[in-house]
Parts: sequence; C-alpha cells; structure tokens
Amino acid sequence: MTDIESRIDTTRPHTARIWNYWTGGKDNYPVDREAGDRIRELHPGIGEYARADRLFLGRAVRHLAAEAGIRQFLDIGTGLPSADNTHEVAQRVAPDARIVYVDNDPLVLAHARALLVGTPEGRTDYIDADLRDVDTILEAAAKTLDLDRPVALMLLGVVIFIEDDAESYAIVRRLMDALAPGSHLVLSHTVVHPSMPDVDAAVAFWNEHGTPKLTQRTPEAITHYFDGLELLDPGVVPCSQWRPEAPADAVAMYAGVGRKAE
Repeated sequence: MTDIESRIDTTRPHTARIWNYWTGGKDNYPVDREAGDRIRELHPGIGEYARADRLFLGRAVRHLAAEAGIRQFLDIGTGLPSADNTHEVAQRVAPDARIVYVDNDPLVLAHARALLVGTPEGRTDYIDADLRDVDTILEAAAKTLDLDRPVALMLLGVVIFIEDDAESYAIVRRLMDALAPGSHLVLSHTVVHPSMPDVDAAVAFWNEHGTPKLTQRTPEAITHYFDGLELLDPGVVPCSQWRPEAPADAVAMYAGVGRKAE
C-alpha cells in the first residue's frame, strides 16, 4: 500500500467524494453515495448546489482570464478533478496561464497527479497542504507563480471547514495580503438562511456522520471575507446568480469576486 492509499479512509463519507458523486463523477465509494443520497433526501436541491458552484467557477475564471487579464490562479481546496477544472477554463482563454492547485485530501492528490495536465505554453502544479498552512502554500506556490504579479485566489467551498470565524477571516486576509495589487479573491460558501431550513438539516446530518465537518455562515458573514477589496457586481449572491448566462434559482451556496486595489 502506498502512502497515499494508506491515508484514504473509505469507512467514512468524505465531502470531496460526495461532491464528486453529486456532480456525476466516479471517484467515490459506497459510503459516500449512501451519505450523499441521505443528504439529498433531507435537502433535494443539494445536487444542484454542487453543479451551480462548478458553473460559477467557470464564469468567474473566464471573466478573470478574458476581462481582467489574470494569468495566474491559486486554487485552494480544489476537490476531485472533473470537467472544466480551473486550468482548463483559464487556458482555453489564455494558454499561457499558470495554475497551482492545493488540497489535503489524499484521493485528490492521487488524481491530481494524473489529470491536472495543462497546455505546453502554461503550467499547472499541485501542493499537498491544508488551507491553514498559509506559509507552506505561499512558499510552494511561488515556485510556479510570480507573486509580484496579480493572482486569482480561488477558495470555493473550502473556508466552510474552518469553524472559527476569526481564524477563517485571518487566513483569507493573510493570503490576500501576500498577493500583488490587481489580484482577485473568488470565494463560495454554504449559507445559513431562514428561508432554507432543510439546508440546516442536511448540514447537521453531515456533521454527525461525515468528514471534515463544515460551518454555515450568513450572507453578511460571507461578505466580510471581501473586506478591503473592491467587490465586483453583483456582489455576494447565490453562486447560481453571479453573472449567469440565463436566469437561475437561488441556491444556499453564496459567492463573490473581489479585487485588490492597485
């Protein structure tokens, strides 16, 4: 058994594998599918959230690469590779784009090595690290990215795993402080909302049975991650409604994009 295989726990459902299951992937186990189905019973729309978050990633990356001229992306908590990963979207627009992925899930690491292959003109890399390991991430990312030039920091569905508000805000702030003016923050987060009580039930089930545990926050608390940044229109909104190609229903995953001033 390899070191990576020894780190993969197939006895408990894992969020990255359930997300993969909901989006039609095959990199999951029976325990993940069972938990995913149970969560979907509690909250039938949850699968749509996973797909909406993925589509938001595509729209945000296309905007940054095509309109904002961003050529460097630091994607932390990337999850299991699937269709239209950050590097694929960015390098369709700008073949010379450079992308660094970061995750601490051994199954993600195993697949990332094989699947995250970019264009000859650009570059993709992978760092096996936790979001809390800010210094490690920045030091390793600097081997591929020029941190003196603008970078898009991608934090999709990952700060939800930092329970303490102050700690989660401090991590995001430290990362953005290390990036050059003109950099952008792209963030999505599960929301607690009075109109969506079934989301609370699904999260409670997950936190009892799955790993890692997640934290919901209000839209106002999510907006706080963008303090000090220029928040792009339409602000922090359901990720399905961030510059959609067609009208879309709201989901309990909120997102926004902010720019670090020159």
